[in-house]
Amino acid sequence: MRNKLLSVALACVGFISLLGGTAAAAPTDGTDAARTCTGVRLTGSLPVPPAGMAVRQTVTIEPDCTPRKGPVQYVPATRAATAGASTRSLAATDATTRHLRSWNEMYDCCNIRMTGLYTTADWTVDNGRIRTAAATSTQGFNREPWNAGWSLKSATNSQDCATDCAAVNAVANADFTYQGIFDVTGKWYANTHHSAVQLTADGTPACTFDVNLKHTFIGWNWQHGCE
Repeated sequence: MRNKLLSVALACVGFISLLGGTAAAAPTDGTDAARTCTGVRLTGSLPVPPAGMAVRQTVTIEPDCTPRKGPVQYVPATRAATAGASTRSLAATDATTRHLRSWNEMYDCCNIRMTGLYTTADWTVDNGRIRTAAATSTQGFNREPWNAGWSLKSATNSQDCATDCAAVNAVANADFTYQGIFDVTGKWYANTHHSAVQLTADGTPACTFDVNLKHTFIGWNWQHGCE
């Protein structure tokens, strides 16, 4: 299993080495010499789709370090948008109860998820007000053999109202660091994810996302969505 993981990792390095672009070179002290982008920030906002549907978008980092946005896609909702997401019902269970889930993930060029932030929100509506609201978050990250890979440095989750609210703003943050095959120092890679949702009584919430990448290889892609 370890040999398989290492082979995938090295294959990814080989792919990246073929790419050009105006990017800074990675350090040579224990890291791969492939070209990389520095200080990348990606942002996005998606409307919450109708019950039973999911909305998603992928953004890929181009050889010149600019982001290339893919189309916003509406697809049938799944019971687990990601491995780290809740498995509760996607649709409202009655006229006054609503449920929302979002995912905010970074993948490498081999389509291996490196880091991810997942949120869920449940709220009840009565007479044009949000009577109760609860928002939670979880995190996911890829580990490598020999106790290496991505790690969760810190995470926060907050909301500005919980009972009898006109609207609720829920925010989740997660900071990840990396030390492993591609950087033994642990100082080169760091991903910071932010996800936010505004819950409303009229059933028109919106999901917003961003991710800050200290350094990144060409071909990394950001996948985000909600349902």
